[in-house]
Amino acid sequence: MIGGKQHGAYLVDASLYVFRAWHSIPSDFTDVEGQPVNAVHGFARFLLDFLERAKPTHAAICFDESLTSSFRNSIYPHYKANRELPPAELVRQFAYCKEVARALGLTVLTDTSYEADDLIGSAVGALGRHDCAAVIVSADKDFGQLISESVEQWDFSRDQRWNMQGIKQRLGVHPEQVADFLALMGDAVDNIPGVPGIGAKTAAILLAHFGTLDALLARSDEVAFLRMRGAASTSQKLREHAPLARLSRQLTGIALDAPVPADLAGYGRQRPDDEAINALFDRLRLGPMTRARVRALD
Repeated sequence: MIGGKQHGAYLVDASLYVFRAWHSIPSDFTDVEGQPVNAVHGFARFLLDFLERAKPTHAAICFDESLTSSFRNSIYPHYKANRELPPAELVRQFAYCKEVARALGLTVLTDTSYEADDLIGSAVGALGRHDCAAVIVSADKDFGQLISESVEQWDFSRDQRWNMQGIKQRLGVHPEQVADFLALMGDAVDNIPGVPGIGAKTAAILLAHFGTLDALLARSDEVAFLRMRGAASTSQKLREHAPLARLSRQLTGIALDAPVPADLAGYGRQRPDDEAINALFDRLRLGPMTRARVRALD
């Protein structure tokens, strides 16, 4: 139960698990055309593990399609510009992974303007309007801003779950402060600038005192009088880099208006499509043990 509600729907940050499989499984797994499908094999294994353990009645598998076309790129062209584009063989495997998820009867969400985070955030909102609780399946700290009494997060690989109190323990801030926290720190992986010289500990102290990024920037002169190391220099950094902090906040906030199913039925898990499964698994050269696991699903 979450906040008195049933665990109504699971929202999976799929790309995370595809990339993990891509990096951890040898590329000698090939399809009938001799093309590598190592990531697909690993992702299929993850999905079956997930279905066996969670036994979801409702779920959505959310993929990133917007590495260079996210709405955030129009706000800040350098957003994620430091990331290499996935090679053609991985793009091909992503397409296969979506096919596998659909064949297993799962809703697949993807968009060229919104990232998986935004699809999940928007789905959380849609589910909430139907009084349906949600579990976000991911290890990504960005999802902390979505956690509430009816939404929790599950790091599937480590089998660790956390709620609102868990966010405070992990990051030092409350869920409603997470986007501000990330904006202050910046993110080298996503090329979000943040405020130079402000790390996680300082960001948490500042938000504990001022509550929000807007309040902090409006009262940045007061920071110099806080009892913390480097208070004066931090105050100066905030004054100098306030525009960067505000820009970063536009990038760290998860959008809640992405196109996702509005009705609960749009997330309903269907029975696996035997014909599609057999044809797809033949192409992928997935063996009898994997097919037996599919047949054994509830």
